[in-house]
Amino acid sequence: MVSATMGGTADGSNKRNRCVVLPTNVPFFADSLERRKQNWIAGGNSDTDLIIQVGDSSFHLHKLPMVSRSEYLNRLVFERGSNRESAEDSLNIQINHLPGGAKTFQLVVKFCYGWKIDITAANIAPLYCAAHFLEMSEDLEQGNLISKTEVFLSFLILSSWKDTFRILKSCESISPWAKDLLIVKRCSESIAWKACANPSASAFSVENEKHSNVQANKTDTWWFEDVSLLRIDHFIEVIQSIKKRGIKPELLGSCIEHWARKWFSQVTLELDNNVTPILTLQLHRVSIECLIRMLPTDENSVTCNFLLHLLKAGVMLKINPELMCMLERRVALILEKCLVPDLLVKNQGDKDSLYDVSVVLRVLRFYVCGIPSDPSAKLNIVGKLVDGYLTQVARDDNLAVQSFISLVEALPQNARYCDDTLYRAIDMYLKAHPDLTEEDRGDLCGVLEYHRLSQEARQHVMKNDRLPLKLTTGFVLLEQVNMARSMTSSGSNYRRTNTQTIIRVNKDFEKRQINVHEIKMIRKDVEMIKSQLLELNTCKVKLQKQLKSCIR
Repeated sequence: MVSATMGGTADGSNKRNRCVVLPTNVPFFADSLERRKQNWIAGGNSDTDLIIQVGDSSFHLHKLPMVSRSEYLNRLVFERGSNRESAEDSLNIQINHLPGGAKTFQLVVKFCYGWKIDITAANIAPLYCAAHFLEMSEDLEQGNLISKTEVFLSFLILSSWKDTFRILKSCESISPWAKDLLIVKRCSESIAWKACANPSASAFSVENEKHSNVQANKTDTWWFEDVSLLRIDHFIEVIQSIKKRGIKPELLGSCIEHWARKWFSQVTLELDNNVTPILTLQLHRVSIECLIRMLPTDENSVTCNFLLHLLKAGVMLKINPELMCMLERRVALILEKCLVPDLLVKNQGDKDSLYDVSVVLRVLRFYVCGIPSDPSAKLNIVGKLVDGYLTQVARDDNLAVQSFISLVEALPQNARYCDDTLYRAIDMYLKAHPDLTEEDRGDLCGVLEYHRLSQEARQHVMKNDRLPLKLTTGFVLLEQVNMARSMTSSGSNYRRTNTQTIIRVNKDFEKRQINVHEIKMIRKDVEMIKSQLLELNTCKVKLQKQLKSCIR
């Protein structure tokens, strides 16, 4: 009979949990297992009669201890043994796709021979899967390997937060078996239960030893860092288990974003097949699509900036068009609540612009297309946001002028009450790109309108030598026309004032005698005012003609 002892603590100390399987009343077959290059030979008084090939390693063993605990080996030995030409030859068996490979099979061999083996969180999952593969059940012997590993596996999953993650890590190389035997599911449910039931249990964190001070200040997010270490398929399992427990959408979205940002920092989304293998690109594509499908549907569950990063990755990896459309719609719906930093998505290449403006342009076009069906759309808020974004990206040396213009023209003209911020962004762009051609500068500044600028901005335009000469001249003429109109308006008021004075004088003349010389002076003033108004009107007409010829 075989007994097991468990050591270590759940999470309270640095000592890891381990299980020691001890032999009891096992017949003597061999006293050692020696390695000679790729061969493992069981040494003892009797010769070996069974050779088992696992990968590149050969195990020279005795049939009796192996077949007495493995139904799988028992069946193969019976089938192959009946076809052997000589009973004296060692039986040779090839085992393909054994979970854990030769390293795990060494533990199986030691268990079958009754030797002590150490089981930890790092090897329990492969050993459990190998025991199922070899059919080492209670039907052959009480306390066989399946039952022993099941007991310790359940103990680790239920009691230890850290060991649960170690088990998941070990499942990466035996993924199909770990999934079919529900190891991944059981670990995921355990993590979900502890994350939701212990919102302040930061002491259980795998990274607690390294970041104890940081973790101590966290409550709801204490488990983010540990979950972010998981592979995408295991992360999905954990998120699905957490979803079932009704966690807050904002917290779930933050966890997905935390995982994704760590993943983004570790991979390069290159589309050049000469640089990145096709299988790797497919893995990245599937990962992005899985992340998008996992996102909570609640409006404020994920940030605009994170959605834009997903959109950028989706464009580069050419993901499902429906998922792309879903991302664009989600960002467009929250665009009116965004700030400029939310729109900043950095590029990775040195030759690219600092920020990826193409993803913002996609969202803006999607937003504008949806305005007719949404009468409550606050277009001016988005216009102010875009102008602020233009001010931020204008300093980038690598930003193409056409990209800048496309961003400006993405919104209709009525999106802006005033063009002052837009003018500031254009001026910054011109300052950062002094080598622009006159044609490019003209196209860039063609979006500015005189009547949408404040008086202060107009004065700055007329003195700005970075602007095209044609635009500056036009603004000067328009400013003169505006001054003429102002003077005309003032003159009309003055004329009305003097006319009212004359009327009052005439009425007063009836009551008393007025000096004839004073009346002549008043009339002379009126004629002079009329002459000045006529000259102003002539000047106005000339300026308008000059403006039209300049524009042509």
